[in-house]
Amino acid sequence: MQSWLQGTRAQGDEEAAGEAARRLAFLRLGRGPKPRRASLAERVVPAGEAAPEPPPKVPEPPKIKEPLSVLEILSLIQQRELARADEHILELEAEELASSGGGAPGPPKAEGAGGGRRARDVALLYEALQRELWALVRETLAGPGPGAGAGARAVAQLGQVLVQEEAADGRRGPEAARKLRARWAEAVARAARERLEAAAPGAPGGLAGQLEALRGRLLEDMGVVRGRLAPSYPAGLGAFGVYLRGYHGALAEWIGAAARRRLPLADRYALLHWHNQVYPREVLGLVDMVALENGELEPLLSPGTLRGLEDECVTDVKAQTRAALLRVLQEDEEHWASAEDPSSSLAQDVCELLEEHTERAPRISQEFGERMAHCCLGGLAEFLQSFQQRVERFHENPGVRELLPDTYISRTISLVNCGPPLRALAERLARVGPPESEPAREAAASALDRVTRLCHRILTDLLFQELQPHFSKLMRRKWLSGSEALDGIVGTLGAKALALRRMQDEPYQELVAELHRRALVEYVRPLFRGRLRCGSARTRSRVAGRLREDAAQLQRLFRRLESQASWLDAVVPRLAEVLRLEDTPSIQMEVGMLVRDYPDIRRKHVAALLDIRGLHHTVARHEILAVARDLELSEGGSLLPPRDRAFFADIPVPRPPFCLSLPLFLGRLSLSRLACLPWPRPPSPSPSRPRAQH
Repeated sequence: MQSWLQGTRAQGDEEAAGEAARRLAFLRLGRGPKPRRASLAERVVPAGEAAPEPPPKVPEPPKIKEPLSVLEILSLIQQRELARADEHILELEAEELASSGGGAPGPPKAEGAGGGRRARDVALLYEALQRELWALVRETLAGPGPGAGAGARAVAQLGQVLVQEEAADGRRGPEAARKLRARWAEAVARAARERLEAAAPGAPGGLAGQLEALRGRLLEDMGVVRGRLAPSYPAGLGAFGVYLRGYHGALAEWIGAAARRRLPLADRYALLHWHNQVYPREVLGLVDMVALENGELEPLLSPGTLRGLEDECVTDVKAQTRAALLRVLQEDEEHWASAEDPSSSLAQDVCELLEEHTERAPRISQEFGERMAHCCLGGLAEFLQSFQQRVERFHENPGVRELLPDTYISRTISLVNCGPPLRALAERLARVGPPESEPAREAAASALDRVTRLCHRILTDLLFQELQPHFSKLMRRKWLSGSEALDGIVGTLGAKALALRRMQDEPYQELVAELHRRALVEYVRPLFRGRLRCGSARTRSRVAGRLREDAAQLQRLFRRLESQASWLDAVVPRLAEVLRLEDTPSIQMEVGMLVRDYPDIRRKHVAALLDIRGLHHTVARHEILAVARDLELSEGGSLLPPRDRAFFADIPVPRPPFCLSLPLFLGRLSLSRLACLPWPRPPSPSPSRPRAQH
């Protein structure tokens, strides 16, 4: 019942509220719209009059920026808000300067005490700021380097601090300038020094390994600077150049300290090569830097220090190579008299010892290469002179006769084979070295020439001792009817030539040419001894034919042996023609060609040929000899040819008994022909012995 009463009451309230709302709406329609409330200006200014201009706004006074406390500035520094911290330090410094420089003439009491505290606060804040700045320099080098984000902002703030402080230095004056930019460069140099010192000690391989570690650290750090650090600095600071000079200076200190130590030869080579080649080419060569073009970087080592290192290298090389060369020679000499026949590596060992230095030095610098070549050439010349003396003692030693002939020949060939590579080395060093290297080259060549000539003479004598029985059968009547003697000569020479093939090409050619010359000398020597007398034309024709056949056979032999002495091919055929021809003009022509081709032929040789052919007619004989004499005088026959071109000089001619036979028609000869006659010398009168009377 109660609930029903409450519902009836609520329904009545709602109906009363709706009725009241309808009444209010009806009243509004009757009064019309609500009039607009006039503004304050409309109430003050009457209607119809213009409103006055609004009064101008008075600017509010600037809010005074409260300076930060020292602790707040220090907190900014610790949070690496370096640029903001520096700004507040500059403000604090300006306040300190203003308080100390203004006011009454006398120093204010309270203010003076506060100004002193502010000066100390400024100094302490600058110390804290610089500690963070230089720590940031070290950290950015030691880490991977800031690229974007906080790291780049920190480096940018460092650069901004430097710019702000440089501007402040302009206001402070030169005496009060803090010069943070210069201190920044010093901090970069210290960080670079720490980085290089940390890289070098742990590197394996001695100084060369340490230098390689330095190269790697330089390339790594300069790559970080160029790619990440330098772009974060303001452009006007030239950050890349500062870092490059810092590393260059730190490297110069490290290299200079290494150069002052007593280094072994290998480390000195490594240091010089790294200084002259590796650092300029593989480090600085990869840096695109204006400082390099302007020459702002000083050399790592002074010219005097470099010269001292080179001098020490040359001195050590001279001492070490001399001892090593003598040791190698001594070891090789111990096997010379051995019955065994081991292959000798003497020349190869010598070349390797010297080329180790002559190849490394030019890679450091051209001048150093020239000095090293001169040094090594001098050592090589001394070695070759000692080598020559020991070879001579070896061949003079009676004990070598106990060696088998083949072993002795093989040992001699191995000594000769040392010549070509050592001669080529001496020539190469002389070309590389300075002009004053020529005497050493000549001394080296002279020693090798003596060794080669001695060994060639030994081999030639051994061979011709074996050939001598065959040569003794030449120019006899049996020789005319058979070829036994020459077949023995050709067979022995051909067999022995197989052993000579082991000789190097250059000395082999010289030896074969000497064998060629010596064989023909020994072949014609019996002819000039007068073993044959060709009184008839038939006999002369047989002898000449035999000479031509033997000459052709010998020529074929030496062509197989690759003899280059082709100048010897004509000697025996021309002698055969002198014997074969019958008319005097033809004989004169052949004699003239002999004198032209073989300048060492003398009239005694021509006379011996005429004796062999039985030409005793005085007029024809002297006409032929006159040709030889005239050609000797006109061609300078008194000058002997070189030793390797001598032929008739090695052929002695027996001296026939003197017999003067003048024809009755001697008066018809010309004076030039009379001058050719061998006139006898009258004996000189002696005062103690009167001339005999007949």
